[in-house]
Amino acid sequence: MRLDKYLAHANFGSRKEVRELIKSGRVTVGGKTVKDRKLKVKVEDEVRVDGFTVVLEEYMYFMLNKPQNVISATESFEHETVIDLIDHPQYRELFPVGRLDIDTTGLLIITNDGKLSHQLLSPKKEVFKTYYCKLKHDVSKSDITFLETGIPLKDFTTKPAKVEVIEEDEVLLSISEGKFHQVKRMFKYLNNEVLELKRVKFGNLVLDETLEAGEYRRLTEDELTDLKKII
Repeated sequence: MRLDKYLAHANFGSRKEVRELIKSGRVTVGGKTVKDRKLKVKVEDEVRVDGFTVVLEEYMYFMLNKPQNVISATESFEHETVIDLIDHPQYRELFPVGRLDIDTTGLLIITNDGKLSHQLLSPKKEVFKTYYCKLKHDVSKSDITFLETGIPLKDFTTKPAKVEVIEEDEVLLSISEGKFHQVKRMFKYLNNEVLELKRVKFGNLVLDETLEAGEYRRLTEDELTDLKKII
């Protein structure tokens, strides 16, 4: 990563302020003064500002609008991963909180906080995730009753879901579980097919609709505080 980006991520100021730091000769890499803001540095490099070692972040929290054809994993030899989308010197520490199928889009939390991730995904906490579902067929009242009661799939019966009908073939489905292909399997049981699936909410965290597919931003302090309240 470029030196100016590295320092900006370490909260040494805006890109413009960081460039002035470098230009003024206040930054060293490996003991040598550096004035090239484009110099490539790694996490293991010893970077100092005014003689003080640059310490990167302990915990990081990002909201990603996951695009299609990207997998929810930390590494892959076959596909681009959600971590590949995050431009941060500590990206190797990051991981997604839960998973979205390769063709599912929407809200994904990216962090290096294992405790928070565990609590958000714990079955005991029953944190609801909300999905926008575009369906092949209209949803009947009977379908809604099944969804809100629990659907007996082959390996388990789903917990009661929450359903909000947008159009006859579009619903917001909230579930507190996250089994493999669960939403698709639930609608398949109802002789329906999910044509489009997008997660729009995780607990009380709502997807920022200004984020284009593949874009991300940091969680705000208020968002992180509210997220921790539910666990």
